Amino acid sequence: MSNFAFLAAEFPPVHEAAAEAERQAGVSPTAAAFFAGKTVEVAVKWAFRSDPGLKLPHQDNIAALLHEPSFRRAAGEAVFAKARYINTLRNRAVHEEKRVSPGEAAGAVKELFHFCFWFARTYARCGRPAEGLSFDAAVLTRRDEALKKASVHIAAQQAEIKKQQADLDGKNGELTRLLADKQNLDDELKKARAEVAAARKAAEALPQHHDYDEAETRDRFIDLLLREAGWALDNKEDTEFRVEGMPNAKNEGFVDYVLWGADGKPLGLVEAKRTQREAREGQQQAKLYADALETRYGQRPVIFYSNGYEHWIWDDTRYPPRQIGGFYKRDELELLIQRRTTQKELAETRINTTIAGHKRPYQQRAIRAITKSFEADGERKALLVMATGSGKTRTVIALVDLLMRAGWVKRVLFLADRIALVNQATGAFKAHLPDCAPINLVTERTSEGRVFLSTYPTMVNLIDGKQQGKAKFGPGHFDLVIIDEAHRSVYQRFRAIFEYFDSFLVGLTATPKDEVDHNTYSLFDLEDGVPTDAYSLDEAVADRYLVPPKAISVPLKIVRSGLRYDDLSEEEKDQWDMLEWGEEEIPDSVEPAEVNKRLFNTDTADLVIAHLMRNGLKVEGGDRLGKTIIFAKNQAHAVFIEARFNAAYPNLAGHFARVITYESGLRPDVDRRFLEANQGAAHRHLGRYAGHRHRCAGSGEPRLLQTGAIEDEVLADDGARYAALREPVRPRPGQGVFSRLRLLPEPRVLRR
Repeated sequence: MSNFAFLAAEFPPVHEAAAEAERQAGVSPTAAAFFAGKTVEVAVKWAFRSDPGLKLPHQDNIAALLHEPSFRRAAGEAVFAKARYINTLRNRAVHEEKRVSPGEAAGAVKELFHFCFWFARTYARCGRPAEGLSFDAAVLTRRDEALKKASVHIAAQQAEIKKQQADLDGKNGELTRLLADKQNLDDELKKARAEVAAARKAAEALPQHHDYDEAETRDRFIDLLLREAGWALDNKEDTEFRVEGMPNAKNEGFVDYVLWGADGKPLGLVEAKRTQREAREGQQQAKLYADALETRYGQRPVIFYSNGYEHWIWDDTRYPPRQIGGFYKRDELELLIQRRTTQKELAETRINTTIAGHKRPYQQRAIRAITKSFEADGERKALLVMATGSGKTRTVIALVDLLMRAGWVKRVLFLADRIALVNQATGAFKAHLPDCAPINLVTERTSEGRVFLSTYPTMVNLIDGKQQGKAKFGPGHFDLVIIDEAHRSVYQRFRAIFEYFDSFLVGLTATPKDEVDHNTYSLFDLEDGVPTDAYSLDEAVADRYLVPPKAISVPLKIVRSGLRYDDLSEEEKDQWDMLEWGEEEIPDSVEPAEVNKRLFNTDTADLVIAHLMRNGLKVEGGDRLGKTIIFAKNQAHAVFIEARFNAAYPNLAGHFARVITYESGLRPDVDRRFLEANQGAAHRHLGRYAGHRHRCAGSGEPRLLQTGAIEDEVLADDGARYAALREPVRPRPGQGVFSRLRLLPEPRVLRR
C-alpha cells in the first residue's frame, strides 16, 4: 500500500503526483525528484487557491509561494524546510540537470510524506490522516514488476520531465488571475474557501503528535546546501573531523564539517545542531573548534552553524554572527579570509568626483557617511534619503567605485522594481564605471561581470535556480546589494532576497526621512527618522540644485462639480442611458471623482488638451510642446484622450500623443522613444517615427510611471483627471521633472 494513500479521496491530483514519485524512487532518481517537486507545487497552489488565510505574493510561481510569510507561518519551519528541500532537489534535477542519487531520491520521497501529512492534516475536510501514521521505507523497494522490467531511455525520460515541468511553469499566473477580484469569486469557490478556512482552524486547535523526523531533515538539507555551494564532501576529512584541545576529559572533539582550501588549510567549519534547538546554541562549540583548527593550521576558519532551518555565519575577526541563506563557495571564503589583511582604509580612499561629488558636497557627505558606518561603526547596512533629481544613482556608483578600489567589494547587485529603472541604472554604470562590466540580468545571460542589475522577481527566480542558462548565485556571491527606492512593500514582497544574500546593504529612497515607514528603518537596523544620511528637497532647493514646482489650475466645472442628468442635452442623455451601468440603476448624477471613470466628456478633454498645447512648457524656441505626461483615469480614458488629441491635431499623424500603458502592447518600445524624444540638439528619431518626435504620452494608471524612469527629460505633467507632483526636479534650461504621485482635485499643468 502506498505511503500516500491518505491523499487519494480528497486530493487526487496531489496523490497522483506523490504516488508517482514513490514509484520512481527505486527506478529513476531524477524522475522521483521531479514528481516530488511537482507534488509540492500542486499542493501549495491548491492551498493558496483554497485558503483565504494565505496572502498571494508578487508572483504565483512555487518559489514565491513557498517564501510568502503567511504560508511559512501556516506550515511552520519544519514543513517549510522540507518543501524547500524538495523544490531545490527538483530544480537541480530538471533545470540544472545535475545528478540525483538514489539516496537523495529516497530522502525526497520521505520528506514528501511528512509534507503531505501536514497538508492533509491541515486542509482535509472529510477525514484527517491518523496521527500515528509513519513512513514505510519498505514500500520503495517493493517495486511493481512491470516497472522494474521497463527500460526507459534516459534521454526520452528527461524530455518528458522537461515537458511536464514546462506545463507546470505555463500555469504560473493562473492563480493570480483567478484570485485577482476576490469580491467576484464564483459561489462554489467561495463556499470551498470558507470550508477550508474552517478545516484549517480546527486542525490548528488540535495537539500535534506527528514525528516530522527533523534531525534527518537537518542533515539532509545541510548536505544539500553545502553541495549546492560546490563542497563535494567526499573525503573523510570533510566530516566528523577530529581536533584536539577541547575542554573535556578526552581533550578532543569532532567538527561536523570542515571546508578546506586548495592549500590544505581550513577556510570554514559548520557546526550542526539538532533542529529542536536554536542554531545559535552551536555558537560556542563552533568557536572552540575554530580555535583548535587555527592552532593546528595557523589560519582561522570562518564559522557557520545551523540547525537545518536557520544558518548563521560568524567571521569573528570582524563581525558578530549574522543569519545567512546557505553557505559560501570556496573562492568566496578564500576572498573573505584574504580581505582580513588586504583591505584598505575607506577613510583614506579618495572619492572619484568625476562620477559624483564635483561641486555637490552633499554627495561626498553621503558617501563618507556610508563608509564611516561600514568601517568605523562596523555596520553592514545603510540608508540614503535623497530628493529626486539630487543624483542618487551617481552617488551610489561613486560609492561602488570607492569600495572596489579599497578591496572591500568585488561583486555588486543593484535591484529595482521595474525594468525601465534597471535599464536606466545599467546605462549609468556603463557611462560612469565602464570597467565594472555591468550586466543587466533582465536581458543578459552571462555571469561574468562585477556589477549585476536586476528586477526583484528576476532575482527571486535566479536564487531559486528557475531560469535556465543563467547562473545561480550563492549567498556569498555579492559583497554589496543596492536597493533602489527602498520602501516597505519591497521588504514585504521580496524579503527572501535580503534573507538569502550575505552582503553589505545600501538602500536609496526619495521619500522624506520623516515619511519613511518603521519597517524600512528596521530593515536597515536604523532608528525611525534617522537614516545614514539625508538630503531633503528643501535643502536642495535652498542650495539651488533643484527648483520647486508650480501647479497651475485649469478650472473646469464638470471636473469640480460632477454631472447631473437633467443638465444634459437630449443627445447626451441618450448616451447616458446607453452606458453600461452594471447591475446598478441608472443614476441621476455622477460625482466629480467618478466623472472620468464613468463618462468621457468630449468637451472637457478638448479643453484640457487645448489648454496644454497653448500654455504647456515649450521647446525649440517656443514652437513645440515639450515632453509631457498625461495621467488618465484608466486604460479606456487614456485611449479616449489619444483619440481626442488626434482629432484636434490630425496634421501630427498620430505620432505626437501615444498611450503607453501596459495594455497598449507598446509600452517598452514607446517608453524608449519617449525617453529619447528630447535628447540632443540633433533631434534624434527612431524607426517609423522618423521626422516626428512624440511629445505627449498617456498613462492609464499613475503607478505605471513612477520616480526615476523618465526624470531627466519630462517638462510637464498634465492631468486629464488628476495630476501629480510632490518632489521636483533637476534644473535644466527649460526642463523640469515630476516625481511621486499625489492626487489633486482638479487638472493642473506643472511648470518650473
